[in-house]
Amino acid sequence: MQTKNVDYNVRQSNLYIVIYAAILTAVCGGLLALASEGLKDRQQANIDLEQKENILSTVMEVEDNANIESLYASRVKSFVVDSKGNVVEGVQAKDVVVLSEYKKPAEQRLLPVYEFRNESNPDKVDYVVLPVFGFGLWDNIWGFVALQSDLNTIQGVKFQHKAETPGLGARINSNEIQDRYKGKSIYDESSLVSVTMMKGEGVDYSNDPHKVDGMSGATLTGKGVNNMLVQYLGLYENYLKNLKSTSSATTASHVDASENSNELK
Repeated sequence: MQTKNVDYNVRQSNLYIVIYAAILTAVCGGLLALASEGLKDRQQANIDLEQKENILSTVMEVEDNANIESLYASRVKSFVVDSKGNVVEGVQAKDVVVLSEYKKPAEQRLLPVYEFRNESNPDKVDYVVLPVFGFGLWDNIWGFVALQSDLNTIQGVKFQHKAETPGLGARINSNEIQDRYKGKSIYDESSLVSVTMMKGEGVDYSNDPHKVDGMSGATLTGKGVNNMLVQYLGLYENYLKNLKSTSSATTASHVDASENSNELK
């Protein structure tokens, strides 16, 4: 009889533990879900702010105390184009998830564009910032490439990664690596060739407009960066051509207007 009571008590004790654990798990899960839902807007706002800062950092030195929102709003015009370079109406750049677009066939992707406007003349585009996306050694890599007004010279880049090897491929998000792209050209005399990160490290490519020094021990990550750049810059090429032709036409129009004005005088 005593043995039966002991077994019963043990079963009761085990059941209590299981029920207690289940209730505790449900309560904690519910609280976490509520916290996550409550913080969702703030989390998204932080993500948006970080992206704006990354875009700005490709064209200028962003000070620690800078008002990112104000600076971005006053200098950046964003929109979306398709692979033919046409503006897609009714879609905002901030709503385009580049990761999701990356999974689509290239010709179907929506392509955000961020034009950094001149401070004194908002109609003048000083820089064009283009998102890029690809795959490194272990997982996704992404970033932004800023082109100067000639739509050829790189003003700056901002690369990020999800899981590249620390001290090796993960160096793509360091200033040391990213600064190597400044001043490089994405076009040769006749076509888009992008900029290639070379294998190995320690070679001076300052006189080659299309090459940058590599990263020791991170050849595959470097190849991922190369593929990312050439693929996405290629997707934006029609937009760049359209912008270049528009800029040329505007310049010619201004010249004609100036000449006519001089003739009237």
